[in-house]
Amino acid sequence: MKKYLVILLAILVTSAFAPKENIKKIYLIGDSTMADYSLYEGEDYMKDRYPLMGWGQVFQPFMNKENLKSLQGLVKADSVIVDDRARGGRSTRTFFEEGRWSAVYKELEAGDLVIMQFGHNDAAVEKTERYVTVEGYKEYIRLFVTQTREKGATPIVLTPVARNYPWKDGHLQNVHGEYDAAAKEVAEELGALMIDLNQRSMDFFSEKGQEYVTENYFMNFGPGLYEAYPDGQKDNTHFQPAGAKAVAELVLEGMKDLAVSIK
Repeated sequence: MKKYLVILLAILVTSAFAPKENIKKIYLIGDSTMADYSLYEGEDYMKDRYPLMGWGQVFQPFMNKENLKSLQGLVKADSVIVDDRARGGRSTRTFFEEGRWSAVYKELEAGDLVIMQFGHNDAAVEKTERYVTVEGYKEYIRLFVTQTREKGATPIVLTPVARNYPWKDGHLQNVHGEYDAAAKEVAEELGALMIDLNQRSMDFFSEKGQEYVTENYFMNFGPGLYEAYPDGQKDNTHFQPAGAKAVAELVLEGMKDLAVSIK
Protein backbone atom coordinates (compact mmCIF):
# COMPACT_ATOMS: atom_id res chain seq x y z
CA MET A 1 0.00 0.00 0.00
CA LYS A 2 2.83 2.36 0.91
CA LYS A 3 4.46 1.57 -2.43
CA TYR A 4 1.37 2.69 -4.35
CA LEU A 5 1.05 5.85 -2.25
CA VAL A 6 4.67 6.73 -3.04
CA ILE A 7 4.06 6.18 -6.76
CA LEU A 8 0.88 8.28 -6.66
CA LEU A 9 2.68 11.08 -4.80
CA ALA A 10 5.49 11.01 -7.36
CA ILE A 11 2.99 11.30 -10.23
CA LEU A 12 1.23 14.23 -8.56
CA VAL A 13 4.50 16.05 -7.89
CA THR A 14 5.69 15.48 -11.47
CA SER A 15 2.40 16.72 -12.89
CA ALA A 16 2.47 19.82 -10.71
CA PHE A 17 5.89 20.87 -11.97
CA ALA A 18 5.53 19.70 -15.58
CA PRO A 19 5.42 22.59 -18.09
CA LYS A 20 1.89 23.34 -19.23
CA GLU A 21 1.13 23.29 -22.93
CA ASN A 22 0.99 26.80 -24.37
CA ILE A 23 -2.26 27.02 -26.34
CA LYS A 24 -3.24 30.10 -28.33
CA LYS A 25 -6.16 30.97 -30.56
CA ILE A 26 -6.29 32.20 -34.12
CA TYR A 27 -9.50 34.16 -34.64
CA LEU A 28 -10.77 34.44 -38.20
CA ILE A 29 -12.99 37.42 -38.91
CA GLY A 30 -14.46 38.02 -42.34
CA ASP A 31 -17.12 37.04 -44.84
CA SER A 32 -18.57 33.97 -46.57
CA THR A 33 -15.34 33.02 -48.34
CA MET A 34 -13.78 32.47 -44.91
CA ALA A 35 -16.80 31.19 -42.97
CA ASP A 36 -17.34 27.77 -41.41
CA TYR A 37 -20.82 26.80 -42.56
CA SER A 38 -20.90 23.73 -40.36
CA LEU A 39 -21.23 26.12 -37.39
CA TYR A 40 -24.34 27.89 -38.66
CA GLU A 41 -27.03 27.60 -36.02
CA GLY A 42 -30.26 25.78 -36.85
CA GLU A 43 -28.95 24.21 -40.03
CA ASP A 44 -27.99 20.72 -41.13
CA TYR A 45 -24.76 21.44 -42.97
CA MET A 46 -24.72 18.38 -45.21
CA LYS A 47 -28.38 18.87 -46.10
CA ASP A 48 -28.56 22.66 -46.32
CA ARG A 49 -25.12 23.86 -47.46
CA TYR A 50 -22.70 21.17 -48.64
CA PRO A 51 -20.48 21.35 -50.72
CA LEU A 52 -20.25 25.08 -49.90
CA MET A 53 -17.17 25.66 -47.77
CA GLY A 54 -15.18 28.69 -46.61
CA TRP A 55 -11.42 28.37 -46.32
CA GLY A 56 -11.59 28.93 -42.57
CA GLN A 57 -13.65 25.76 -42.28
CA VAL A 58 -10.60 23.67 -43.20
CA PHE A 59 -7.89 25.80 -41.59
CA GLN A 60 -7.55 23.90 -38.30
CA PRO A 61 -5.81 20.84 -39.82
CA PHE A 62 -3.12 23.13 -41.24
CA MET A 63 -2.21 24.19 -37.70
CA ASN A 64 -0.44 20.91 -36.98
CA LYS A 65 2.84 20.46 -35.11
CA GLU A 66 4.91 20.37 -38.28
CA ASN A 67 3.52 23.63 -39.67
CA LEU A 68 3.73 25.33 -36.28
CA LYS A 69 7.50 24.78 -36.38
CA SER A 70 7.57 26.86 -39.57
CA LEU A 71 5.48 29.56 -37.91
CA GLN A 72 7.78 30.15 -34.95
CA GLY A 73 8.09 33.83 -34.23
CA LEU A 74 4.61 34.49 -35.57
CA VAL A 75 2.69 31.87 -33.61
CA LYS A 76 4.18 31.50 -30.15
CA ALA A 77 2.33 28.41 -29.03
CA ASP A 78 2.64 24.65 -28.66
CA SER A 79 -0.78 24.22 -30.24
CA VAL A 80 -3.42 26.41 -31.83
CA ILE A 81 -7.20 26.52 -31.80
CA VAL A 82 -8.76 28.10 -34.87
CA ASP A 83 -11.87 30.06 -33.89
CA ASP A 84 -13.72 30.96 -37.08
CA ARG A 85 -16.07 33.91 -36.50
CA ALA A 86 -16.48 34.82 -40.18
CA ARG A 87 -20.02 35.04 -41.46
CA GLY A 88 -21.59 35.19 -44.89
CA GLY A 89 -22.75 38.57 -46.16
CA ARG A 90 -20.77 40.61 -43.66
CA SER A 91 -18.73 43.69 -44.43
CA THR A 92 -16.36 45.34 -42.00
CA ARG A 93 -19.19 47.62 -40.92
CA THR A 94 -21.88 45.00 -40.36
CA PHE A 95 -19.41 42.68 -38.63
CA PHE A 96 -18.79 45.49 -36.18
CA GLU A 97 -22.37 46.73 -35.86
CA GLU A 98 -23.75 43.25 -35.13
CA GLY A 99 -21.42 42.88 -32.16
CA ARG A 100 -19.36 40.14 -33.79
CA TRP A 101 -16.13 42.05 -33.33
CA SER A 102 -16.87 42.97 -29.71
CA ALA A 103 -17.45 39.28 -28.96
CA VAL A 104 -13.98 38.47 -30.31
CA TYR A 105 -12.40 41.44 -28.55
CA LYS A 106 -13.74 40.34 -25.16
CA GLU A 107 -12.13 36.91 -25.51
CA LEU A 108 -8.82 37.99 -27.02
CA GLU A 109 -5.72 37.20 -25.00
CA ALA A 110 -2.08 38.12 -25.36
CA GLY A 111 -0.37 35.93 -27.92
CA ASP A 112 -3.51 35.22 -29.93
CA LEU A 113 -3.79 36.10 -33.61
CA VAL A 114 -6.61 37.81 -35.50
CA ILE A 115 -6.70 37.18 -39.24
CA MET A 116 -9.09 39.57 -41.00
CA GLN A 117 -10.36 39.27 -44.56
CA PHE A 118 -13.12 41.56 -45.79
CA GLY A 119 -13.91 43.38 -49.00
CA HIS A 120 -16.37 41.23 -50.95
CA ASN A 121 -19.41 42.74 -49.26
CA ASP A 122 -17.92 46.13 -48.46
CA ALA A 123 -17.78 46.82 -52.19
CA ALA A 124 -21.41 45.82 -52.90
CA VAL A 125 -22.74 49.28 -53.79
CA GLU A 126 -26.14 47.90 -54.77
CA LYS A 127 -26.59 46.26 -51.36
CA THR A 128 -26.86 49.27 -49.09
CA GLU A 129 -27.36 47.15 -45.97
CA ARG A 130 -23.74 46.00 -46.19
CA TYR A 131 -21.95 48.51 -48.43
CA VAL A 132 -19.02 50.45 -46.99
CA THR A 133 -17.06 53.15 -48.78
CA VAL A 134 -13.35 52.59 -49.29
CA GLU A 135 -12.54 55.10 -46.55
CA GLY A 136 -15.03 53.45 -44.20
CA TYR A 137 -13.51 50.06 -44.98
CA LYS A 138 -10.09 51.40 -44.05
CA GLU A 139 -11.40 52.87 -40.80
CA TYR A 140 -12.87 49.55 -39.66
CA ILE A 141 -9.67 47.69 -40.50
CA ARG A 142 -7.76 50.30 -38.48
CA LEU A 143 -10.11 49.66 -35.58
CA PHE A 144 -9.69 45.87 -35.76
CA VAL A 145 -5.90 46.17 -35.95
CA THR A 146 -5.63 48.72 -33.14
CA GLN A 147 -7.95 46.91 -30.74
CA THR A 148 -6.28 43.58 -31.43
CA ARG A 149 -2.98 45.11 -30.40
CA GLU A 150 -4.56 46.56 -27.24
CA LYS A 151 -5.03 42.99 -26.05
CA GLY A 152 -1.45 42.00 -26.83
CA ALA A 153 -2.60 39.92 -29.78
CA THR A 154 -1.27 40.05 -33.34
CA PRO A 155 -3.42 41.29 -36.24
CA ILE A 156 -2.88 40.02 -39.79
CA VAL A 157 -4.61 41.93 -42.60
CA LEU A 158 -5.59 39.98 -45.71
CA THR A 159 -6.60 41.40 -49.05
CA PRO A 160 -9.86 39.77 -50.20
CA VAL A 161 -9.51 36.40 -51.92
CA ALA A 162 -10.07 36.47 -55.68
CA ARG A 163 -13.36 35.70 -57.40
CA ASN A 164 -13.33 33.53 -60.51
CA TYR A 165 -13.58 36.55 -62.82
CA PRO A 166 -12.60 38.47 -64.84
CA TRP A 167 -10.11 36.45 -66.88
CA LYS A 168 -7.87 38.04 -69.48
CA ASP A 169 -5.34 36.24 -71.68
CA GLY A 170 -5.40 33.22 -69.40
CA HIS A 171 -4.81 35.16 -66.20
CA LEU A 172 -7.32 36.02 -63.49
CA GLN A 173 -7.67 39.76 -62.87
CA ASN A 174 -8.40 41.87 -59.78
CA VAL A 175 -12.15 42.22 -59.24
CA HIS A 176 -11.91 44.08 -55.93
CA GLY A 177 -10.98 47.50 -57.24
CA GLU A 178 -9.77 49.99 -54.63
CA TYR A 179 -10.56 47.67 -51.72
CA ASP A 180 -7.52 45.55 -52.56
CA ALA A 181 -5.19 48.55 -52.33
CA ALA A 182 -7.00 49.91 -49.27
CA ALA A 183 -6.20 46.85 -47.16
CA LYS A 184 -2.53 47.12 -48.12
CA GLU A 185 -2.45 50.84 -47.37
CA VAL A 186 -3.85 50.40 -43.86
CA ALA A 187 -1.43 47.57 -43.10
CA GLU A 188 1.50 49.70 -44.24
CA GLU A 189 0.24 52.76 -42.38
CA LEU A 190 -0.07 50.87 -39.10
CA GLY A 191 2.94 48.60 -39.60
CA ALA A 192 0.65 45.58 -39.45
CA LEU A 193 1.38 42.17 -40.91
CA MET A 194 -0.28 41.62 -44.28
CA ILE A 195 -0.91 38.70 -46.63
CA ASP A 196 -1.83 39.66 -50.18
CA LEU A 197 -4.34 36.85 -50.58
CA ASN A 198 -5.90 38.50 -53.62
CA GLN A 199 -2.65 38.36 -55.58
CA ARG A 200 -1.69 34.94 -54.27
CA SER A 201 -5.07 33.48 -55.25
CA MET A 202 -5.12 35.19 -58.65
CA ASP A 203 -1.69 33.77 -59.45
CA PHE A 204 -2.50 30.30 -58.11
CA PHE A 205 -5.85 30.04 -59.89
CA SER A 206 -4.23 31.28 -63.11
CA GLU A 207 -1.63 28.50 -62.92
CA LYS A 208 -4.42 25.95 -62.54
CA GLY A 209 -6.36 27.40 -65.44
CA GLN A 210 -9.86 28.81 -65.79
CA GLU A 211 -11.57 25.55 -66.70
CA TYR A 212 -10.02 23.57 -63.83
CA VAL A 213 -10.67 26.27 -61.24
CA THR A 214 -14.26 26.80 -62.39
CA GLU A 215 -15.14 23.11 -62.17
CA ASN A 216 -13.16 22.09 -59.11
CA TYR A 217 -12.68 25.11 -56.85
CA PHE A 218 -15.79 27.25 -57.21
CA MET A 219 -19.45 26.34 -56.76
CA ASN A 220 -20.18 25.32 -60.33
CA PHE A 221 -21.92 21.99 -60.96
CA GLY A 222 -24.96 20.47 -62.56
CA PRO A 223 -28.30 19.37 -61.08
CA GLY A 224 -28.90 16.30 -58.96
CA LEU A 225 -25.48 16.10 -57.31
CA TYR A 226 -26.15 17.65 -53.91
CA GLU A 227 -29.25 17.82 -51.76
CA ALA A 228 -28.76 21.50 -50.99
CA TYR A 229 -28.62 22.38 -54.69
CA PRO A 230 -31.08 20.15 -56.57
CA ASP A 231 -30.96 22.42 -59.63
CA GLY A 232 -27.18 22.74 -59.61
CA GLN A 233 -25.22 25.91 -59.00
CA LYS A 234 -23.27 28.56 -60.89
CA ASP A 235 -21.30 30.60 -58.39
CA ASN A 236 -17.84 32.04 -59.03
CA THR A 237 -17.35 33.58 -55.58
CA HIS A 238 -17.78 30.70 -53.13
CA PHE A 239 -15.75 27.53 -52.79
CA GLN A 240 -16.21 23.81 -52.99
CA PRO A 241 -14.03 21.78 -50.56
CA ALA A 242 -11.04 21.59 -52.92
CA GLY A 243 -11.11 25.36 -53.41
CA ALA A 244 -11.40 26.03 -49.68
CA LYS A 245 -8.42 23.79 -48.97
CA ALA A 246 -6.36 25.43 -51.71
CA VAL A 247 -7.02 28.91 -50.32
CA ALA A 248 -6.34 27.78 -46.75
CA GLU A 249 -2.96 26.54 -47.93
CA LEU A 250 -2.26 29.90 -49.57
CA VAL A 251 -2.95 31.60 -46.24
CA LEU A 252 -0.64 29.16 -44.49
CA GLU A 253 2.10 29.90 -47.02
CA GLY A 254 1.58 33.61 -46.40
CA MET A 255 1.91 33.06 -42.66
CA LYS A 256 5.13 31.11 -43.18
CA ASP A 257 6.55 33.98 -45.20
CA LEU A 258 5.63 36.40 -42.42
CA ALA A 259 7.31 34.15 -39.84
CA VAL A 260 10.53 34.21 -41.88
CA SER A 261 10.40 38.00 -42.18
CA ILE A 262 9.99 38.38 -38.42
CA LYS A 263 13.09 36.34 -37.56
